[in-house]
Amino acid sequence: MMKDKQSSMKDSVAYREVGQDYFEKRQLKRFARVFHLWALGVGAVISGDFFGWNFGLASGGFGGLFVATVIITLMYIGLCFSIAEMTAAMPHTGGAYSFARTSMGPWGGYLTGLAENMEYVLTPAVIVVGIGGYLGAIFQTPESWAPLWWLGAYAVFVGLNIWGVEISFRFSVGITLIALLILLVFYLGAIPHFDIQQALNINPDKGGSRWLPRGWEGVLGALPFAIWFYLAIEQLPLAAEESHQPQTDLPKGIITGLFTLIFCAFATLILNAGIAPGAKVIATSDEPLFEGFKTIFGGGIESRILALVAVAGLIASFHTIIYAYGRQIYSLSRAGYFPSVLSLTHARRRTPHLALIIGAVIGYVFALLIHYTGSDSPVGAALLNMAVFGAVIAYILQMLSFILLRYRFPNMERPYKSPLGVIGALFALLISLITLVALFIVEPAYRAAVVGAAIWFAAGVLWFACVGRKRLVKTPEEAFALRKARD
Repeated sequence: MMKDKQSSMKDSVAYREVGQDYFEKRQLKRFARVFHLWALGVGAVISGDFFGWNFGLASGGFGGLFVATVIITLMYIGLCFSIAEMTAAMPHTGGAYSFARTSMGPWGGYLTGLAENMEYVLTPAVIVVGIGGYLGAIFQTPESWAPLWWLGAYAVFVGLNIWGVEISFRFSVGITLIALLILLVFYLGAIPHFDIQQALNINPDKGGSRWLPRGWEGVLGALPFAIWFYLAIEQLPLAAEESHQPQTDLPKGIITGLFTLIFCAFATLILNAGIAPGAKVIATSDEPLFEGFKTIFGGGIESRILALVAVAGLIASFHTIIYAYGRQIYSLSRAGYFPSVLSLTHARRRTPHLALIIGAVIGYVFALLIHYTGSDSPVGAALLNMAVFGAVIAYILQMLSFILLRYRFPNMERPYKSPLGVIGALFALLISLITLVALFIVEPAYRAAVVGAAIWFAAGVLWFACVGRKRLVKTPEEAFALRKARD
């Protein structure tokens, strides 16, 4: 590797010259088709129907969360159509960072990548808390065992992702189908027990109502939890360099996955909150679907078996988002934004093993910190708000990228074009911005966690300003962006 640096005064960054061996040690393997991509997208999100969304009932009541879910659904429609267009035009593993790098330069690319990195590293930490909650309830283990459940889950599924891309995608397909089947069993079983009064059993605050017990402020407070029904569907562009036909297959995977999730979101919200024990209990549960299964089948062995199988939904997302953060860290480090050692791939399995391990360590440490600080807030809910903080910043920057790309590069080849255009992107940007503000002003119980996420983001910005911007590498994403800048 040559040590010479080529400086770009315009962007205040410097590039290292690297040899071919640099990329030979950082190769991925193409495997995925449309069905694999659909499963990867749905699987990444499906845990949101098993755990996490229900904390929004405490923030806004059933009506508040329902209205928030309608708003967030419309936001994700605009977001996903826009991302589908960009990923078909720029099919690089960098995903969001690639879009922003082309439209806004290296600083825009890094800030987008950093925000998305926070989202993908923290989301598995949220999910693993849910896994521990379900397993603890099923096997009736003490709460002190929770970190052990988390550690075991990380060890198994980081190992599975390191093992190889083929087994990762095949496992994603299988576990996602099982998760959807469990949800279908729940929906069919819940319908005869549905009673809207169960969904409205949260006592209203002064000036509130049964429908909106926290008033319209509760709708704002519920927005981050409504996002949990969809958060991480946007990870699919990270599979671009492991997809056989990314320009056509990725848009199909994103859009079909989104509409699968829309059906599940509203079915879960209505049916899980609308059967005994009702929204008041479901709002604070670490295993909301298990509570519903006990109503449908009783508290005996049948419910425990179904709840154990229901862990498949959490595992589906846990596994696939571990995949996502591995590729996201890989891409940013391959380009020099993060330490380049993290982009090394396993010599035989061609998986980014160091990125997968480091991401797991960071997520596990954050879960432990919140668990042992003695906070009155549920660990999963606090981590969820931190993950949403990173997500909405990434969404804002991606939608800004979409708008800039439309105006700056109108002749860019776009194998797929969003039918909603700039209007859809602007709506998604606006709702993302409102959600970001809501994280700081609505829920004081989670504010410390969100401030912690903001400090993490600021530290990442400082790293790039002092170190990262001086050590960039002309990877495929960088070369594409530089070529566009010259055009």
